[in-house]
Parts: sequence; C-alpha cells; structure tokens
Amino acid sequence: GRNGSVELIPLDTLRQGIRFGMMENLMIQYVYPDYELPKEYDEVIESIDHSKIKPASPLTPLRGEENDADVWVTESIKDIKADVPVVWRTDKQSLFDNEADIIKALENVPRLNIVLTDIDTFTDEYFASYKSMLEKLSKAIEQMYVEGKAPQLNLLTDRMMLSKMNNCGAGDTTITLAPNGKFYICPAFYYEDEKDCIGDLEHGLDIKNKQLYKLEYAPICRHCDAYQCKRCAWLNRKMTLEVNTPSHEQCVLAHLERNASRTLLQNIRKHGTFLPEQGEIKELDYLDPFDKRDEWQ
Repeated sequence: GRNGSVELIPLDTLRQGIRFGMMENLMIQYVYPDYELPKEYDEVIESIDHSKIKPASPLTPLRGEENDADVWVTESIKDIKADVPVVWRTDKQSLFDNEADIIKALENVPRLNIVLTDIDTFTDEYFASYKSMLEKLSKAIEQMYVEGKAPQLNLLTDRMMLSKMNNCGAGDTTITLAPNGKFYICPAFYYEDEKDCIGDLEHGLDIKNKQLYKLEYAPICRHCDAYQCKRCAWLNRKMTLEVNTPSHEQCVLAHLERNASRTLLQNIRKHGTFLPEQGEIKELDYLDPFDKRDEWQ
C-alpha cells in the first residue's frame, strides 16, 4: 500500500488472479503491503510458483536477517544488508546526498536497483551532478571487481552485460492485477487513476493499441543501445503523452548510465580478461537519440 492506501486484494480475487496466471502461463510476482497479511492468505499465495516483493520497514534498516522476500523495496539506503536484491526508491537529492551509503550497500547486497522517482524534474545542472556521481560509483565498483567481488548496480553494471534491450516490459511482457480485480499496464497506472484499466478478471485483457508497448513500435527506442534503460511507459505517457515515446530526461539519464558503463567496462578490462563474450560499447556523440533522428528515419 503506497501513498497511504492500504487496500488488500480480497482472497477470492487473489484466487481468480492465480487461476488467470496459470491459464496464461504467467510468472507471478506478489507486491506486498507494509503490514502483516492475515494467515489465510499464506496458503493461497503459496499455491503457485512466485516471487515476493516486500517493502522494508522505514524504521529499521535491512539487516540481512529478514527472510521470505525475493526482492526488498526500501526508502532508505543507510546501513542496509540483504541476501536478495534490494530496490531503493529515491529522489535525485537523496541520491546525490548518499553516495557513500550506496557504495557501502554494494558491498552488502547481491544487487542494488536504484529507481529514481523524480526523473521528470531533471535539468542540465542535475544531469551534470548525475554524471559525476556515476563516475565516482564507477571507480568504487571497479575497485570491488579488482578485489574479486562482483557488485551489481542497475545503473552501471547491467549495460556491461547486455547485448539487447532489457526494459521494464509493462504492457508487453508484464501486466498488473490490482486489488479491485482489474488489470493495469503497471502499478503506477493504477495508483494514478483506477479508471485507467486494461480489462478485468471477468472479461480478460483488453489493451488498446497494445503494439505500442512493444519495442519494434517505439521509433526512438528501437534504434537505441542504452539497453539497461527501463523505457518506462508510465513516464513516457506522463511526459510526452505517448506510451512509446520517451522524454528527453529519460533518454539523457539512460545515456549517461550507458556511457559510464562503457568507461567502467574499459577500466575493469585493464586489470585482466572480463566478459570476453561482450564487445566494446561504442562511443556516441549524443545523449538524446532524438537529436539524431534524421540519421535513422
């Protein structure tokens, strides 16, 4: 329950959702609220293979002793330890203020995903701060690799490993079932407007213009090699009014990450063989592929 909403999916809706998932051969992920579920939910939840995404308590940092989550979502990066991947939701100011804590966290979690919650407010000044922060994180990660560790940070290490787009997939490879029994492109669409649904359990899915959620129908993205970019459909629609067209801000951030990954890959390779199956990430002379649209139209 984010944004103060604590609505819990009714048991019967949950059962129907699981049945729908089985019929459609879908991978199930449960997004948990920040309170204990009634016992009767456990049996239903465990009736199918799944992964659990749980919010960490805002009061106590993750210590690595908590169990039973496949992914933890935290609002605080300070002093965290975990045996499973951690997602840190943060605004840019908190990101820039917590550089040392991020580096510490990379030593203590198998994977850290940083999700920026205010991408739409980035300006050139913030892009410069982001670039310089990525450079510092990159140096710390390089050092960890030299020491034989293998830290994972979505902003920097993902692009080194990828040879094709690895985006969020909302509306294409993933859908969301909300507590009201309706389907949504992703939770953000549900939180913003419950009427913005794409079908329900009774009638099935009904995604208007569903091809627009596919990469081949995204004119800018399909020419791009910032493979780690989330290509957030919700942010696209919010910023450009088109689910398949990213905003300038999202593209620039993704390219700053891509370029920092390029440098990180080169620097790690100075110490020895690393990811030999991956080619070089080539140098680009732009940060927003939209600026180069004349070359690929």
